[in-house]
Amino acid sequence: MASLSAPGGSVARDWQSAYLSNDTPWDKGTAHPALSVWLASHPLTGRILVPGCGSGHDVRELSRNPLAVVTGLDLAPEAKRVAERFPRAGNEIYLTGDFLAPEASALIPSGSFDAVFEHTCFCAIPPSSRPAYARAAAQALRPGGLFVAIFYRNPSDRGEDGPPFGCTMEELDGLFGEGFSLHAEEAGIPTYEGREDREVLRVFKRH
Repeated sequence: MASLSAPGGSVARDWQSAYLSNDTPWDKGTAHPALSVWLASHPLTGRILVPGCGSGHDVRELSRNPLAVVTGLDLAPEAKRVAERFPRAGNEIYLTGDFLAPEASALIPSGSFDAVFEHTCFCAIPPSSRPAYARAAAQALRPGGLFVAIFYRNPSDRGEDGPPFGCTMEELDGLFGEGFSLHAEEAGIPTYEGREDREVLRVFKRH
């Protein structure tokens, strides 16, 4: 497995230590509000992957559908242990691994998922790693599979330091223009306090 530290601005972020010390301000204690609303009219079934799942709130929300088998993947072993302490919501499992590492194929066989849900991983990795993320998402999905993502477009007014790192719509078009087609897009989505009008939900279909 790759290092548990990942670059964040000019300072490396040690995700394992963050979970061990409970220094996880990104963890709001619930699944993303937009995911809950979207699932009410767009239920996801089959095998679903959540990369960078943290303590698993989104995983458990997806697992409430009895027709879904949800895999949460995170770089930090402590994140997996935290997630597994919560009561099971359905058919969920948690794995430790680096979504972007070549050896991740042992945990995530190519084309083995019907959907990938993105919420916290894309904005946490260095922007230079985003092409690798797009390739990993495409590889994980079967043809016709859905990539459902909540992108954090403008995390703060502090500039480019992160994580979380912001993104532009043009960047997203470029990253996911090959291998995917844009299926749906929603702005002004329900979100956590302080993130209003900073995020967008996009649904891509794997070619």
